[in-house]
Amino acid sequence: MALLVSRMLPLSLLLVASVLLFLLRAAQGQGVSLHQKKDKVPALIVFGDSIVDSGNNNGLKTIVKCNFPPYGRDFPQQQPTGRFSNGRIPSDMIASALGVKDLVPAYLDPYLTPEDLLTGVSFASGAAGYDPLTSQLMSVLTLDDELKLFREYQTKLKTIAGEKRASSIINDSIYLVIIGTDDFANSYFSTPFRKKQFDIPSYTDFLVQKASKFYQGLYELGARKMIIVGLPPIGCVPSQRTLSGGIERQCQDVYNEAAQLTNSKLSKVVSNLPATLPGSRMVYADIYNILLELVLYPSKYGFKVSEKGCCGTGTVEVSVLCNELDPTTCTDVSDYVFWDSYHPTQKAYEIIAGTVIRDYIPRLL
Repeated sequence: MALLVSRMLPLSLLLVASVLLFLLRAAQGQGVSLHQKKDKVPALIVFGDSIVDSGNNNGLKTIVKCNFPPYGRDFPQQQPTGRFSNGRIPSDMIASALGVKDLVPAYLDPYLTPEDLLTGVSFASGAAGYDPLTSQLMSVLTLDDELKLFREYQTKLKTIAGEKRASSIINDSIYLVIIGTDDFANSYFSTPFRKKQFDIPSYTDFLVQKASKFYQGLYELGARKMIIVGLPPIGCVPSQRTLSGGIERQCQDVYNEAAQLTNSKLSKVVSNLPATLPGSRMVYADIYNILLELVLYPSKYGFKVSEKGCCGTGTVEVSVLCNELDPTTCTDVSDYVFWDSYHPTQKAYEIIAGTVIRDYIPRLL
């Protein structure tokens, strides 16, 4: 039928129809990757916590690490790199969508190559927070530490690429920031230190003040295109359901409300700050709602289990507690939203990162 119609239409009309169809598909994003739509992004540079830590914690004197099985069991060559998941993490997926590279390595990786530096690295550290106390409690990098490493990175970049190209890479790259969950999960709700100083609203003010200072610090070091990812529904993470959700392990509403309040304030900062930072572009990305959807309606996205993780019993195991000696780790990880009791699976990350790639990254391009 299509062949018959094509024979009946004049060639000029077929040409017009083809062009219109191409434009329609391009507008819908069908078959057109991010790096095809705009000029190529030179690098993705990442800051934050375990969601985007690709191995920086491996060499730190901390228990918050995962460079051992079963972590990485679905990563290439089943390699446990220090990524807190069974496979790739959001920073890898975003870099791939941008056409930069498929994997974003940790800056502290001893096998880092010059090419790795040219196309971006991760400075993120598992268990880090906007609140410096959060990082100190777990002996991991603070955001100030991450900025210091970024300065060191720039020096290396200039040596490799020269002053002019290094400056172009720094200014034209996209900066991904994902952090904040541990401020509530590991600091505010788990220790008495911050509760003595702050109620929840004032603690969120404190966090947002620290966040704003960090974004300004990135800007002063040359960052111009930043995507700031908000907090997830902390109270629905398996470990928090176990610790605070009662016998039935329900989602902890107070935790979720704290995350939502923080997100609303972060969103305002991200909207207002560029007015004071000439040439900057900042986008706030919400992941709260998509992860909550995965938790509440797992079957809608092809999952069967969302209240516990795949590793071990899935209720408390994370980091060193998630290890290859536990015989109860699931066999089919594709059924699970969460890999361990705190971090999503690669499959869930693909959906979460997909939301960021589709709805937010294009605003920076």
